[in-house]
Amino acid sequence: MIDLHTHTTASDGRASPAELVARAAAAGVTVLGVTDHDTTAACEAAQIACGHAGIEFVPGIEITTMRDGVDVHVLGYFIDAASPALRTFLIEQRERRIDRAREIVARLAALDIPLDADAILQPGLEDASKSVGRPWIARALVASGHAATTNEAFDRWLSPGRPAFVPRLAARPEEVFGRIHDARGIASIAHPGLVRRDEWLEAFAEAGVDGLEAYHADHDMAATARYCDVARRLGLAVTGGSDYHADDSHGGGPGSVSLPREEYEQLLRLKP
Repeated sequence: MIDLHTHTTASDGRASPAELVARAAAAGVTVLGVTDHDTTAACEAAQIACGHAGIEFVPGIEITTMRDGVDVHVLGYFIDAASPALRTFLIEQRERRIDRAREIVARLAALDIPLDADAILQPGLEDASKSVGRPWIARALVASGHAATTNEAFDRWLSPGRPAFVPRLAARPEEVFGRIHDARGIASIAHPGLVRRDEWLEAFAEAGVDGLEAYHADHDMAATARYCDVARRLGLAVTGGSDYHADDSHGGGPGSVSLPREEYEQLLRLKP
């Protein structure tokens, strides 16, 4: 099994790097990519754990970008986590995440839903390498009895068009392709079926993106086949993974979505 899309407690996942690797090993995963949002903080620990477990490790990241008010997530693979330019950019991204989270909590307070922003943000405030996300607020809404599940919290309060939603400030996709390339990485558009802007994919290919995530927990067989065809038409590699977060709002366990070996080998050929 090849799973190139997973998350840890360094961003909005609920499993530590060691826990993630242990679960991946138990599921039979042989190649594991860790792609936390806007941070590479878990990569070193995950790489060490993968070494002990006999799993091939792929250092990665998932960077949030914006186009025309729509989130476009860009996956980066085989990146140099020590790249100074990338590290500076990610610090700015994480600071914006904290500002946005505070504004969301303030909007919830105006709706008579008081939450302790400092308590929610504490892991990110204590360790600036950790990346704050809306799921942290969703979990606080569940814990305080304002939602039964994190999915409900998003549906009622935190998604676009809902009362506490705050638009994010983020770089454009084209800028992030370049930043990933500068860090000697490969850039891939994450879960295009969730973005629902297939008309943008050709422009992204022309702007330098290298791959398209066809295999994903939220893609059915028809969507996977369609995005494989789009990738071939545009000359892009195919990527994929479970998007595992260890919570109730994201897919199955590690390896529940696996990238075919031949697609992974094509991806390897793109490495600088």
